[in-house]
Amino acid sequence: MSTRTFALLLAIVFLLIGIAGFVPSLMQPMHPEHPPLALSANAGQLFGLFPVNVLHSGLHILFGLWGLVASRSMSGAKVCARGVGLIYIVLTVAGFIPGLQNGFGLVPIYGNDIWLHGAIGLIAVYFGWLHRDPVAATTAA
Repeated sequence: MSTRTFALLLAIVFLLIGIAGFVPSLMQPMHPEHPPLALSANAGQLFGLFPVNVLHSGLHILFGLWGLVASRSMSGAKVCARGVGLIYIVLTVAGFIPGLQNGFGLVPIYGNDIWLHGAIGLIAVYFGWLHRDPVAATTAA
């Protein structure tokens, strides 16, 4: 898989998940033990697993749009993968810190979001820095 394909697939997934966060039938109520949110609009458990709210879902859509634009070029896809990788690694770490688990009351980043953010971050870091695209390798030679 090329880095451009990764950016495109990531974009599609982010867009679908972002839109899903606005579909009431896909949401379940937040658990009472979850950290409180100052922004509780459209807050719930997406698919009963992932805590989201209106801002969280909106950010997924923005990341999706970024990936769509970035997937048009190899350099854009690399920058996107690196940016997503770094941002999602930071979100993973923040998810373990009690004072940051609710993104200052704005975005839930705890529970199942922690491992999901970690997986996305690691895969994006791979495509941003470690993956060698066959097209780029043959052009360099």
